Amino acid sequence: MSQDTSGRPTEDAGKRAPEFQPYHHPAAGWGAAKSVTRFLIRERELLEGPKAIQKMNHEGKGFDCPGCAWPDDLKGLRLDICENGIKHVTWEMTHKRVGPAFFAAHTVSELATWSDAALEDQGRLTHPMRYDTDTDTYVPISWQDAFELVGSTLRGLDNPDQASYYTSGRLGNEATFLYQLMARELGTNNLPDCSNMCHEASGRAMQAALGTGKGTVDLEDWEKTDALFIIGVNAASNAPRMLTSLAEAYKRGAKIVHINPLVEAAATRTIIPHDFVDMALNRATPTSSLNLQPRIGGDMALLRGMAKAIFAESETNPKALDQEFIDRHTSGFAEYRAVVEATPWEELELQSGLGRAEIEAAARIYCDADRAIFSWCLGVTQHEHGVDTVREIVNVLLLRGNLGREGAGPSPVRGHSNVQGNRTCGIDHRPSKEFLDRLAEVCDIDPPREHGLDTVNTIEAMHTGDVKVFVGMGGNFALAAPDSVYTFDALRKCELTVQVSTKLNRSHLVHGKQALILPCLGRTEKDQQAGGEQGTSVEDSMSMVHISVGMKRPASAHLLSEPAIIAGMARAALPDSATPWEWYVEDYDRIRDTMAKALEGFEDFNRRVRLPLGFRIKQPARELVFRTPSERAEFSSAGLTDVVPGTGMLKLGTMRSHDQWNTTIYSDDDRYRGVKNLRTLIFMNKEDMAERGLKLFDEVDITSIAKDGSKRSVHGYKAIPYDIPQGCAAGYMPELNVLCAIGDYSTQSDQPLMKNVNVVVAPVA
Repeated sequence: MSQDTSGRPTEDAGKRAPEFQPYHHPAAGWGAAKSVTRFLIRERELLEGPKAIQKMNHEGKGFDCPGCAWPDDLKGLRLDICENGIKHVTWEMTHKRVGPAFFAAHTVSELATWSDAALEDQGRLTHPMRYDTDTDTYVPISWQDAFELVGSTLRGLDNPDQASYYTSGRLGNEATFLYQLMARELGTNNLPDCSNMCHEASGRAMQAALGTGKGTVDLEDWEKTDALFIIGVNAASNAPRMLTSLAEAYKRGAKIVHINPLVEAAATRTIIPHDFVDMALNRATPTSSLNLQPRIGGDMALLRGMAKAIFAESETNPKALDQEFIDRHTSGFAEYRAVVEATPWEELELQSGLGRAEIEAAARIYCDADRAIFSWCLGVTQHEHGVDTVREIVNVLLLRGNLGREGAGPSPVRGHSNVQGNRTCGIDHRPSKEFLDRLAEVCDIDPPREHGLDTVNTIEAMHTGDVKVFVGMGGNFALAAPDSVYTFDALRKCELTVQVSTKLNRSHLVHGKQALILPCLGRTEKDQQAGGEQGTSVEDSMSMVHISVGMKRPASAHLLSEPAIIAGMARAALPDSATPWEWYVEDYDRIRDTMAKALEGFEDFNRRVRLPLGFRIKQPARELVFRTPSERAEFSSAGLTDVVPGTGMLKLGTMRSHDQWNTTIYSDDDRYRGVKNLRTLIFMNKEDMAERGLKLFDEVDITSIAKDGSKRSVHGYKAIPYDIPQGCAAGYMPELNVLCAIGDYSTQSDQPLMKNVNVVVAPVA
């Protein structure tokens, strides 16, 4: 068994031989049905699994899928579910348990040698645990003592900025509001979150261009649009319920353009499992009108090429541009047009990796559509120029007035349930003055006004000793973050690390001098408090807020809800606080009543969240109200970034496999990409492989070259020829996060460059 540079073991190839066979079947359909059945059998959930399926994503008494943030069906669909959502819920509902006896039998040093999949497969955490240095094990601790350890440590800091409070995105809105309130009452805006690594560029770009950090479209717009442009999205794995919208769009005649270095399964055809006739007939529906494969980072050049083609078309077609919209609602158009027209086609072709004819084909589809939606994900944002690229998306939308009307607008795809709600409800290291003013007035606190630390800066501060306490509210920070060796070292320098979790993971084993594991209820479980059974709210990718109510008995009688854990830590750290922490936890309606006063758009929260489909937070930009300095939509005139790899170099993008959810790995298979029994791999263009004398499954060393010239390597990875542009390569996170240096983050968004790593690939020496 070989080791990567993070010290974690890689797969033992002797267990099962790796296989690769390109996947030519429809997305979802019978492949998904068979996969779910095998998973339910493996997890021994043939009874509880189907019961959960009947409750997931149902309005009223259902619970929200803890997977992606795709909106729930608007027409009362009973099976608004997907393969990965079912896996995610079943994984949470497992009968396996990790209690005091397990920890007594295994030292942390031993557990650190286990694979990440093996750690999570041990089951649900059952008791609060404290790390014991003498025995190198976690030992039981009472909730009261755990809270006092957190509280006394926080009270003993020299200043409140020596603590950082992370959240992964799974946290409900009510817990989110309490979490940020605790941090700010303690005196810090150190509130890093997973958005710092994912969609920070989207929020900053849209805020600058439109005065809102969110998309403006909803699911009804997807049902009415004439053209969909899907950019840097692997929908079949990361937002599988989008397949329904794609299939329905194709059937009604809408054009669908997929833009991605890899032609993913969602960009081919699908069989929607709840379409029983199509399932019975094994009848697939196409999900694409055009597939374009730009080089990694080439999306902005492609979009600018589309704009150039639109300007050329406008010379003879007065309908190519919506000049009335541009004149009435935008600023900076003349400067933008000048930049576009001054950019030669040769440069656009070089940087995009596409031919002029391909770019003009996309522009033709766009010009022929009365209404168009552009949807994107991390393939766009995790680059140095991610903000510029999202602004270019907005530029192209503005050219034809595709904003403020049905069936049109920007639609970022958030890949994690309630990550958007976290930001809405206050998880923001750069809070606005308006937000802080309302929080101060409603909650009677004096919140700090200085910006706090994001994810990358939190890691740096832990490394230097400036941050001494790290609290992780969900997720698996150690694995999700870049530069694994550096991140691990930073966490180990902390005085205290606290992980609020449902399952054992790597972040429990990479810990501070003192460490706590605090087990919480899962989304599927009943939350019983003094005021009765509680529900929590979540916000989806399209700003719909709705209630989620668990259905199962908790995995352990010793679990607490996330609001209860936050309140316990807050009271211990702030013993004289006037905030009614305990009173809030008795009945979450009380939290929502406070949120209704403190958060814009949450007025009458308790009534509206209980409506059948919840409510939608208003988006001013959708009504053509732009909270920008000019009070108009702002064109951006940024220059193109050179994304062509240097001689002998490849651009590497990290991504999930299909049988994976964020850092949770269900198996070593990736069905839609045709891979079995292998994760330590690199997908390469066949010409790039030939230049290096490589064939299928040859072992290679992959070395990244950081901005500062430093190098990081992994060894013994297997090369796989794949349909990806020459000069580009792809592999899985979290295994390849080790290659992304801590200093390699975007100067525009501070996001780690997870999809733009400069690497050298060579046969194993």
